[in-house]
Amino acid sequence: MGSKVRIGLVYGGKSGEHEVSLQTAFAVMREFDYNQYEIKPFYITKRGEWKSGVTMLAAPDSVESLRFGGEQGVTSSHSLAPLFSTLDQAGTALASAGEAKISGHPSLSEQADETVDVMFPLLHGTFGEDGTIQGLFEMANVPYVGAGVLASAVGMDKIMMKKVFAQDGLPQCIYRHFNRTQWEKDASFFVMECEISLGYPCFIKPANLGSSVGVSKAKNREELIAAVNYAFRFDRKVIVEEFIDAREIEVSVLGNDDAKASVPGEIAPSNEFYDYKAKYIDGKSTMIIPAELSPELTESIREMAVRAFQAIDGSGLSRVDFFLRKEDNQLLINEVNTLPGFTPFSMYPLLWRETGVPYKELLSTLIQLALERHRDKQRIDFTGESLKG
Repeated sequence: MGSKVRIGLVYGGKSGEHEVSLQTAFAVMREFDYNQYEIKPFYITKRGEWKSGVTMLAAPDSVESLRFGGEQGVTSSHSLAPLFSTLDQAGTALASAGEAKISGHPSLSEQADETVDVMFPLLHGTFGEDGTIQGLFEMANVPYVGAGVLASAVGMDKIMMKKVFAQDGLPQCIYRHFNRTQWEKDASFFVMECEISLGYPCFIKPANLGSSVGVSKAKNREELIAAVNYAFRFDRKVIVEEFIDAREIEVSVLGNDDAKASVPGEIAPSNEFYDYKAKYIDGKSTMIIPAELSPELTESIREMAVRAFQAIDGSGLSRVDFFLRKEDNQLLINEVNTLPGFTPFSMYPLLWRETGVPYKELLSTLIQLALERHRDKQRIDFTGESLKG
């Protein structure tokens, strides 16, 4: 490959999933092949402060080194200045290099020290997984790993996601939604609507958050009202879904326009449902990989996963979650996660490992997909110059 590729890794962030992001960043940094890559870290505190670190030529020793510094950790703090400087230099270098040089990985020795080849956001939740930072990268015309602005925003907003799925004919559970203003104006109406349409138990979720943060299960009216008020702590919109007695099936998707799906896996949660504690704290939930399914059902699930990925105009990676209703084996799509957990023990990479793609290869593939998508975008005339001829 020649000179090393420099990766700008952005992690932390102003969301309820800050700690999850740190775990993901630590895992990714430990698994990169430092014979091929250098890592330029950008840490965002919970208050939104940006900190840039020295270039990493080896993996960090601990998660704490990503937060507090150290010889190879984050060492300097400046608002957005370090990132803007990096993006400006990277964008300038890529613009002057041309398509051939991008595809050939430009020599870092010929670039300014701060230049990056690809940005790799590892920001779970709001202000990172929702299209915000993706828009910043688009403005700078810098390649970046993962979904674009639209797919990220739709994949983050559960209400918009479900509307897109419905438009594409994907089967899903019954749901209701409302915003804070509507709730405060007429909470009794929405309680009644949920009781008539969904019944109990039902699930209450913030519309824009992941990792099951703010999610509750309500078994009666009092619990429903309390759960809605709790969910409003995390977002201005809330979605309420019917309870489905189902198996929880997940599939990993990788690619751009020609995306592929992994083998399906199954989650056996340790709690009543797969909440934040079951995912990240007690460690008792079981992942069954591959899921015990018939070949025909397996293929149907993989096909629907790619359909969902394409419905939101996904790119790079996504994990697609399903309910397989026990009473009739009906497959219902739950959601698409455009930046799933990415430690070596997370479902997304484990599914690809079972499918034949190991973790290091997965990281390299994501970087290649980012460069491929960026090259394709350079073919678009955003300025309208071609019309003047």
